[in-house]
Amino acid sequence: MRIVTEKKELTDLEKDRIIEMAWEDRTTFDAILLQFGLKEQQVIDLMRTEMKPSSFRMWRERVQGRKTKHEKLRDFREGRFKCTMQRQINNNKISKR
Repeated sequence: MRIVTEKKELTDLEKDRIIEMAWEDRTTFDAILLQFGLKEQQVIDLMRTEMKPSSFRMWRERVQGRKTKHEKLRDFREGRFKCTMQRQINNNKISKR
């Protein structure tokens, strides 16, 4: 299945990064929308097509109702953990230190 954002078709590398972000507990769907232009339902569709059925069911069970995946439901706004060795990321492009 072709996943097309409003701008362009996603590469395999971009799909991998979206899947990785979707599995992360503290990465919101809003962050995925900002970086890749995919709405929550589009992320769910991508996960459904790119993952094994059992893995998709496990992910959906994990994500459904999780406050940290939805910006408006979060108890916190700031204070995300960031390792001091992590590079600065701007619009999915890694900048030099």
